[in-house]
Amino acid sequence: MELQAIGVQHPAVRQVQHIQNNTAPNRYRLFVAEGLWAHNMLLEHNAPIDTFFWCPEAIYADEAHRRAEEIAARAERSYRISLRTLEKISERDKPDGLLSLAALPQWAPEDLRLGRQALVLVADGVEIPGNLGTLIRSLDACAADALLMTNRKTRLTHPKVIRASQGTILTVPTLEFPEVAEAVAWLRRHRFTVFLADTDEAINYRKADFSGRTALVVGSERYGIGNAWYDHGFQRVAVPMLGSGDSLNVSVSASVLLYEARARKSGW
Repeated sequence: MELQAIGVQHPAVRQVQHIQNNTAPNRYRLFVAEGLWAHNMLLEHNAPIDTFFWCPEAIYADEAHRRAEEIAARAERSYRISLRTLEKISERDKPDGLLSLAALPQWAPEDLRLGRQALVLVADGVEIPGNLGTLIRSLDACAADALLMTNRKTRLTHPKVIRASQGTILTVPTLEFPEVAEAVAWLRRHRFTVFLADTDEAINYRKADFSGRTALVVGSERYGIGNAWYDHGFQRVAVPMLGSGDSLNVSVSASVLLYEARARKSGW
């Protein structure tokens, strides 16, 4: 391919670094996709590609050459970069010559089509990007309808969120509510039964009634669910702890609860 060659000082390269480090506004929710697998994911889900960076010296598979041409044809802008430049902007140990800035889908509450047995997860104040990505992957796995976020502490475009989600961030709807009260109002308007994942004053999750529309709320790794969620009289559910530990990782406990709710709804 005949593409314009650029170096580390080019604004497009700097934009990648800003997005990786979260040091500039990102109004279009751009994220960095690296490698053959990630680019196959972009093509499969028809994700908008803003900028493509091609480093032929780093490519080692024939498939990557083919994908490079497809991505370049789809991208708004495409450039050729050196191996040195690629190493400056890549977060992988062995970058394989393909790196792009792509856009996450933009979801609005009215975009969701909620059935009578809808299932959503609320992530309140989750801080660790890998956990957030794993939550999204679990939502996809059990065919949940959406992720709602309140008290957001990490960005969806964080590289670790993208990797941990295994690409499902492109297909699982995500909604962010600036205030807990707005999320609660939305859930009540759509007649969700809300359960708070908490070990205090909680019932065993196996005894909860997950019929109808269900929302499960999980909290931050350090502080749990924010106080504002406790002002509405929602029932609390807990996964029993049978060992010496007093809690599960948030993504593990959410997965247990999500699959239990899905099993009840689907009659497994």
